[in-house]
Amino acid sequence: MRRYLRIAVLCLACGFCSLLYAFSQLALAPEEGAGGGGGKPQARAASWLAGGGRGAARGAGGAATAAHPGGSHRCKDFSLCYWNPYWMLPSDVCGMNCFWEAAFRYGLKVQPVERMHLAVVACGERLEETVTMLKSAIIFSIKPLQFHIFAEDQLHDSFKGILILKEVDSLLYVDTDILFLRPVDDIWSLLKKFNSTQIAGMAPEHEEPRIGWYNRFARHPYYGKTGVNSGVMLMNMTRIRRKYFKNDMTTVRMRWGDILMPLLKKYKLNITWGDQDLLNIIFFHNPESLFIFPCQWNYRPDHCIYGSNCQEAEEEGIFILHGNRGVYHDDKQPAFRAIYEALRNCSFEDDHIHSLLKPLELELQKTVHTYCGKIYKIFIKRLTKSIQDRYDRPPKER
Repeated sequence: MRRYLRIAVLCLACGFCSLLYAFSQLALAPEEGAGGGGGKPQARAASWLAGGGRGAARGAGGAATAAHPGGSHRCKDFSLCYWNPYWMLPSDVCGMNCFWEAAFRYGLKVQPVERMHLAVVACGERLEETVTMLKSAIIFSIKPLQFHIFAEDQLHDSFKGILILKEVDSLLYVDTDILFLRPVDDIWSLLKKFNSTQIAGMAPEHEEPRIGWYNRFARHPYYGKTGVNSGVMLMNMTRIRRKYFKNDMTTVRMRWGDILMPLLKKYKLNITWGDQDLLNIIFFHNPESLFIFPCQWNYRPDHCIYGSNCQEAEEEGIFILHGNRGVYHDDKQPAFRAIYEALRNCSFEDDHIHSLLKPLELELQKTVHTYCGKIYKIFIKRLTKSIQDRYDRPPKER
């Protein structure tokens, strides 16, 4: 019994001595580096983490040197100190930085910057419109944007083709004739308002049933009282890929990629607006899956051509302008055309963006002979704030 007790005491003593040795090395490490920089190890560790971790150190030639005071070369390979415990490394390989890295390795994780995904199908002669739309998205947005542009010869069925983006969790789909008058970040944030059953968000096709198209002319099912417009569609792609949709073709629920072509075959002689009609049919049978956002997020000529009928835009301004029916390229709705031409001709230089408003307002004042022109101030109300917000941000975030 005494023999076992002695062995246990000996093991404890060895363990204690190992701990003393490890802490003695920690105490010596700052002294060895005192001659070169003398910064706090916490600060150096934080700066290394802020720089992107070991991947950033490998990718940038000077990053590893910058992480060690005095330009010392004790930590020549970050992978050594990352994958091995600090106390198992020779003192000439890694200094105090590796200890702090090991300490923070699992406690502090650099969160990746969220990317917003924007998709558009550029059909026919829509290059200029597409470029102008993308420009309006870039000018005002804050978080990084990733564009998914489908050309006509690559993709004939746009909404079915979007399913090829298998790694994308959420997506904002827009028509080419869309102009962003506020950051994409703001409509992207509506994803957080989806309840557990909602997979997509769209705006109503009409606010006023008396001038609605679907409730007067449609020969197929449609969502709600006046249908929905697909020119701006916010989608939770993960939920869409998982969902099985109710339909009027079979009692068996079908997935998104399987339901579109059968629907097209069934209703091809009854649909007028292509994909939008198919979406209306789908959400007629699955209304719980749709989030409805206000008309100011998809403002079209129908909202003012017979008099103003988008109350939210009157109160807060237009957030996203949708120039459908070719109004950017004719004189039927000059207020829409004025906004389009101002953004088309605008460059990314700060001075040009800042000087955009005054000439634009003068052009809009020439459109007061039209119903939309009479309320021209709602066209620049939110745009003015977006430009001001852009200049209030630090230069790196513009």
